[in-house]
Amino acid sequence: MLFLMFHLATKVEKIAKKSIIFVIFALIFVTMTHLDMKKLLLTLALLYTLTSGAVVRMPQLFQSGMVMQRGKAIPVWGWADKGETVTLTFNKKQYNTIADDSGQWRIDLPKMKAGGPYTMTINETTIDNILIGDVWLCSGQSNIDVHIERVYPQYASEIDGYENTQIRLFRVQNDTDTHNPKTDIKPTSINWKPLSKQNVWPFSAVGYFLGKRMYEKTRVPQGIIVNSWGGTPIEAWISADSLRRDYPMLLKRTRLYQSDDFVKAQAQANSLASQQWQQMLDSSDPGCTKQWTSPDYDDSQWQTVNQNDWKWRGCGSVWLRQHIQIDKTHAGKPARLLLGTLFDQDVTYVNGREVGHTYYQYPPRRYDLPEGLLREGDNVITVRFINKYGAAHFIPQKPYLIAFGNDRFAQNPMPKDIIPLSESWLMYVGAEMPNCPGGDVSLQNLPTTLYNAVLHPLAPYALSGVVWYQGESNTGNPAPYADYLKKLMGCWRDRWQDQQMPFVIVQLANYDGRQQTGNPQPITPQDEPTNSNWARLREAQRITAKNDLRAELAVINDLGETVDIHPLRKKEVAERIGLCFDRLIFNNKVKLSPEVIDVKLTGNNIQLILDQPIQEGDLYTFEVADQGNVFHNIPVAAIGKGNVITILNPAIRPTAIRYAWKDDPLKANVRSLSGLPMSSFELKINQ
Repeated sequence: MLFLMFHLATKVEKIAKKSIIFVIFALIFVTMTHLDMKKLLLTLALLYTLTSGAVVRMPQLFQSGMVMQRGKAIPVWGWADKGETVTLTFNKKQYNTIADDSGQWRIDLPKMKAGGPYTMTINETTIDNILIGDVWLCSGQSNIDVHIERVYPQYASEIDGYENTQIRLFRVQNDTDTHNPKTDIKPTSINWKPLSKQNVWPFSAVGYFLGKRMYEKTRVPQGIIVNSWGGTPIEAWISADSLRRDYPMLLKRTRLYQSDDFVKAQAQANSLASQQWQQMLDSSDPGCTKQWTSPDYDDSQWQTVNQNDWKWRGCGSVWLRQHIQIDKTHAGKPARLLLGTLFDQDVTYVNGREVGHTYYQYPPRRYDLPEGLLREGDNVITVRFINKYGAAHFIPQKPYLIAFGNDRFAQNPMPKDIIPLSESWLMYVGAEMPNCPGGDVSLQNLPTTLYNAVLHPLAPYALSGVVWYQGESNTGNPAPYADYLKKLMGCWRDRWQDQQMPFVIVQLANYDGRQQTGNPQPITPQDEPTNSNWARLREAQRITAKNDLRAELAVINDLGETVDIHPLRKKEVAERIGLCFDRLIFNNKVKLSPEVIDVKLTGNNIQLILDQPIQEGDLYTFEVADQGNVFHNIPVAAIGKGNVITILNPAIRPTAIRYAWKDDPLKANVRSLSGLPMSSFELKINQ
């Protein structure tokens, strides 16, 4: 009994010096004389149970349902009181360690084969339903984060008909830190959820399709960790140590925001400015009081505009109405209104009832119309555009229609029963306003803030590989991107203490970079040579991947959309990522996109020698540079045959050659025999 009391006193002192538990223990001890021996022992045993193990804490990644990496040592770590004994039991084996002077502990489990489910206990904590398989970390900006909900119409039947408890999903909760690296991430709502339609609806489409693809390839459990933030530059994901020597000014930018009081004050000011702007807009907009949404409103004096060339170059609100005839067959039926994509905010009404509200430009407008809303005869769609900057407009090349029937939620193929909208709208300006002042503090866009808060805490969780899908936010200044990307891969590998960690770099898709936010100018195809920033950033991605033996490039310059920076064909993107991992991890003989391995000059003719045969025929978007380094289109199509591309008789003495050097290289058509596109490139020609 004395030993038990001494051990208990030591335990309580460790974990309760600053808690009420120590006081309770003292009170219990004082009153011992009033307890018989049996009750005393029961009391001490109960208190021992309550206090033992309570101090052991683990990172958010370690939860029931987790997937741990096969074929590698598996680090398990956490925190406890200094000197605390930690006992871990897993797969019928027991492991012990002691928390160090800072309270940290770590146990490395041995390599294991795929399997499960298993249960792990750490002192008094139990984690169950654990699988051993492959774990992938998917990171970057919004294109890795585009949810299944947005791409669902492209793959409706596949998503509806598939679920798999062997694929588990984890979404890192967004967070920032301008000071130092954190030790753990915030709690998240998607914490090793099994793959089902309900669980994937707010989850990364690329992550979903990658997990599904790799499971079908390997038949082992798959863990997908998505750690991304839309609009963020690569610098935010790099450690301070990696930037300090070459980019000290970047770190000074972050230090400006290390005052929490300053950040809070600026955020409050920006929020108040936005609220004031919105209140002024609503109070001065006659459409809010004159029932402009009513189907019976007289809009005969409104101006007629065509959505394909209409742009309202103002700030504030502008209203558009369209009358559409519904026949008896469709009247009263539930439907879905597709309003393409709009810039910027919209509130949309049908027959006076609000059916949807989208707060920024990128999401497709898909608004469900309930049963009974549409009536036979005249119906009115009213759209209130709200614009804080730029120019209000419809995005072309998107669907504008009303869809009926059970297939109305799909778009691949399009629903069978549709009523197209007219391109003609009635327009009336609601209220003109000055530009909205202020803006978000956007700590997530500052250097190191995401590395500190959401990357550093994930290590050393064992991984199979990393997907890096980012770059759009760096196209304004692509020059340092290759160095940034090299530093990012270096500091992440250092953090995991794994210099062989595989990276798949997803190259920028084709997109017309001149489609900037609210750009009021008409966009015409790029036919003449141009120094495209999008192509320059793709080149940085290509070169970085080529110079890293443990990195591969997923080329997707044929999967984009001219008018949409968030293309929807994410299943195809995931397939190309999977091919890259096949080559990096499972089979180095896998063929990826064609690459130029040699350039030969015979007279003025140029021959490009590739690493594999390509589809034969005429090839386009090649340019050559003259002695002044000015690029020109070649006069005739290049010729592809076998693994050689021949460019005949350029009119100049060439010094360099480049391919697909455009934001949106729609005519680029060099493909492998399996259909994979060749990356854009710029290469010097030795004379």
